[in-house]
Amino acid sequence: MCGIAGWVDLNGVGPDASTVAERLNDSQHHRGPDGGGIWTSPRAVLTHRRLAVIDVAHGAQPMALPRDRLVLSYNGELYNFRELRGELAKRGHRFRTSGDTEVVLAAWDEWGPAAVERFNGIFALAVWDSAEQTLWLVRDHLGVKPLHYHHDRDRLVFGSEAKAVLAHPAVEVAVDEDGLRQLALPLLKFPGTNPYAGVAEVPPGHVLRFSRAGVRNTRYWDLRDALAREDRQSPREAAERLGELLHDTVARQTVADVPLCTFLSGGLDSSAVTAIANGLPRDRPVDSFAVDFADASGSTDSRSSQDRRYAREAAEYIGSHHSNIVLDSALLSEREVRDRGIRARDLPNGFGDLDTSLLLLCQEIRRHATVALSGEAADEILGGYRWFHEPRAVAADTFPWIADSPAHGYLHQRVLAALDPGLVQKLRLEEYLRDEYATALGGLDLPDLPARERRHREIVHLAVTYFLPMLLDRNDRLSMAVGLEVRVPFCDHRLVEHVVSLSESTHNAGGREKGVLRDAVAGLLPEGVLERRKSPYPTTPDPEYARRLGESLAEVLSDPPDGLDRVFRAEVLDPARVTGAARSHGLVSNYEAEVVLNFASWLRQYEPRITV
Repeated sequence: MCGIAGWVDLNGVGPDASTVAERLNDSQHHRGPDGGGIWTSPRAVLTHRRLAVIDVAHGAQPMALPRDRLVLSYNGELYNFRELRGELAKRGHRFRTSGDTEVVLAAWDEWGPAAVERFNGIFALAVWDSAEQTLWLVRDHLGVKPLHYHHDRDRLVFGSEAKAVLAHPAVEVAVDEDGLRQLALPLLKFPGTNPYAGVAEVPPGHVLRFSRAGVRNTRYWDLRDALAREDRQSPREAAERLGELLHDTVARQTVADVPLCTFLSGGLDSSAVTAIANGLPRDRPVDSFAVDFADASGSTDSRSSQDRRYAREAAEYIGSHHSNIVLDSALLSEREVRDRGIRARDLPNGFGDLDTSLLLLCQEIRRHATVALSGEAADEILGGYRWFHEPRAVAADTFPWIADSPAHGYLHQRVLAALDPGLVQKLRLEEYLRDEYATALGGLDLPDLPARERRHREIVHLAVTYFLPMLLDRNDRLSMAVGLEVRVPFCDHRLVEHVVSLSESTHNAGGREKGVLRDAVAGLLPEGVLERRKSPYPTTPDPEYARRLGESLAEVLSDPPDGLDRVFRAEVLDPARVTGAARSHGLVSNYEAEVVLNFASWLRQYEPRITV
């Protein structure tokens, strides 16, 4: 993967364009440690950081056609680039490289923005058309790859991460009321928006056009189309088709000219991906990795110990070369690691040791591989979470994972508990949630279905558009922070279209959650793993971790020039709650403590102007 950034100013980019371009490009060095490039013209600047995965020796970017007629800066992988290359060659295009970047450029030259409808992959790209004086920004179907922008009249600044956009001198680092609402609701990713004032995101499945006529966002792919279809395949036929699609997309996503591995937690989704990847023609077994915690080595009932057992069972059956990445809870609580996680995500809405452990896991995996395959997204498209089935969550007139208890709903309440009560009242969060929920379902035109089936499809829609993007954003930032590319086979748009058109009873074939997937991969996995119920990503079970959080709170509180006085001045968190948590030395919920520490880290590093 890579990092892209740049800007277009229709009145001229100015004499300091090269200096500003270097600043934007350097801000994303972690996304592309293998090389960087800058292209400038009187009205447009494109930059690129490269993580070389395919055609390592070539494919430097930005890449341009002769006379700079079209210039491309591209982040992602096109999994059908070989088929497109063959079709384009027949149409007269000649290629100098063997990678996918040149194919993307040639496809745009041949078909214009309609080319994206032919793409299969994960991508965020910028194309400058010098003849038309037009900038095009494109994001993949599910939004696996990020793309942010700031628009102000005749100028548009863009970047893979918010930090690249904020690095431009025309963009202020500020958060307004809407931004605070989003920070207060970290379990939702609001489509097309970002907490920083003036910063937006190209929505998944959209093409953005910027020219003298202004900005126009156009949707090229819509999940709602698939949800409105009633696939009448039998459960057996549906499972067979799912198996075919999963095998095809995993095969496509294992194409790389650098070392590749898989995440293997011992759950159904990651085990299925690992089994298929290992079954492909290859010189040696696929490498698989799982997170583990040093303090759990003697435990038999923690999530990590359960994952360790199931991952070992899966790896032995599959034949992968498996390793546990053992993390020390002391390292998870270090300020420097927390600060790195906040910088990676640009925001304070991280999830404590869930984030720091993923960051450290990716850092260790990067020592062995450049590309990793993940089982992410299977639960959202197949209804694998508890809140797809828990009656209270299903019946709630809101996002079901917020109504769910005790897991996600608990986290939601912990954030609210740490916020200043006056701020919570001023932000009118419940009203904001109601409005957003109504908007989310307002454009969903489903056929005449039984109430239970209709609700199931509504929840799938909510999960894919408001919950999955939060997880994809987390995965991208924390993996790319160490230069690791994570691919997600369950986000293949063909597979998604097939799965979401199936009925709830087919999803839960045999009375098992994700039963259709279990049937699709039967024979590839040991019985215990095949029938294992959903288990959340593990957290450290070490009680020392909570104590260290309390100590960190006390340390920050005792250092006013660089501590929580920033939080108090910002009037975001409740001083009484913060000081009480610090005095308790960890006798408060871990997550509540994490909220405070994350805000302190973010305010110290970014110094945003907060307007309420």
